[in-house]
Amino acid sequence: MGIYLVSVGAQEWFGEEEDGRGDVAAALNEELGRRGLAPYTSVPEETEFARGSGTAFEEKLVPPMDGFVALCRAHLSKAEEELLLGWTVLVPVSLDEEIELPVESAYDLTTTVAGAPQVLALAQRLAAAVELPSDEIPATSDNLELTSWFLDGQAKGTAAARPGRWGDDLDAAFYVAVYLRAAQHSIRRGCPVVYS
Repeated sequence: MGIYLVSVGAQEWFGEEEDGRGDVAAALNEELGRRGLAPYTSVPEETEFARGSGTAFEEKLVPPMDGFVALCRAHLSKAEEELLLGWTVLVPVSLDEEIELPVESAYDLTTTVAGAPQVLALAQRLAAAVELPSDEIPATSDNLELTSWFLDGQAKGTAAARPGRWGDDLDAAFYVAVYLRAAQHSIRRGCPVVYS
């Protein structure tokens, strides 16, 4: 059990069955149209799992978030912090502000949609602030790569060999990496990323 952050393919995104997110997709497109923006319809199909392919995203949010929240408060405005931490669906669409939809999500009575380009910019600022070694951490997250890298000891070893501010709080660094990679994945693949 626990909270996962996962990518969603077209069948689930537009699906009307129990696990489908068709209500979210329809409400989002209606709201995008109201704002004079194009509908978000180009969601790729889910592909067969291939480790390291970068076609899927899945991470488990295990460590405590206290250090990450403190990091956000130290480097982001209140509005930026709310944008980074407040979404339930991330889409590869540039949005000036979050969109709150009257559709129940897994953890709230509404669904809050954020644009991946805006979340990416905030995550990049935090990554720079903690000197996150982006070239050392896993580039893909299709099978809990970041979760494993941070929790199974590789991060500690890398922090010892390549010290920096990121190694002072590996739990906070984990969340910086997760939000960074989630936004990058959403933009690269053109798919939504959701809490599950």
